[in-house]
Amino acid sequence: MNLIEKLQEKYIQEFNDNIPLDEFILNILVVSVLVFLLRIFYIRFGTAISNRTRFANNFLPLALGTLLIIMIVKSSIALSLGLVGALSIVRYRAAIKDPEELTYLFITIGLGLAGGANQPILAVVAFSLIVLLLYIHNLLTGRKNFKQEDRLFVNIHTDLTDLKKITALLSTHLPYVELKRMDTLEQGLDLSFICKADSIDQISALQQSVGQLSPQTRLSIIDQPDLIV
Repeated sequence: MNLIEKLQEKYIQEFNDNIPLDEFILNILVVSVLVFLLRIFYIRFGTAISNRTRFANNFLPLALGTLLIIMIVKSSIALSLGLVGALSIVRYRAAIKDPEELTYLFITIGLGLAGGANQPILAVVAFSLIVLLLYIHNLLTGRKNFKQEDRLFVNIHTDLTDLKKITALLSTHLPYVELKRMDTLEQGLDLSFICKADSIDQISALQQSVGQLSPQTRLSIIDQPDLIV
């Protein structure tokens, strides 16, 4: 028996003793399927304004990474202590712009933890109940998901200084308005908004109303489906 065969026999046997291969594959498959379903649910029913599709792409690597860490930690106390020391020197800088994003990250981590702890049934049952309760909560509260393809970047350059009046005008015609930037000019304001429009009629009505503010007021609207705010 050559060296390669000895190494293969040793490490494969050690792997099977700590984590049976069939359970390892089952946990990875179950977690992957659940995270994929969570991704679909978040994109469809989430309310975050940011690019939910791009953000949800992080769910699978996060869940599988968590699964791997838990499987390694539970097989060795020494490794678990080393992991604590290693993570203590790592500083994570994640730009979480909406509490909803953090909530779904915790759900993803929870699925990874369940898979790493060899609890696929618990992961399936918990995921089913969580998704069901979230769906019922959205129905009861009347929350509507924010369609990414409806997002608009609205810029208003005006000689007026009444911010409330301009914001109220936008809110009258558009279902969603959020001020992102305001620049004070020598005469007037330069305002940038993230908005949502359901139809071209709303944009047309907004154009006419903004034009009536003052002769110096200028309106610029850009479709930004992939804008991350």
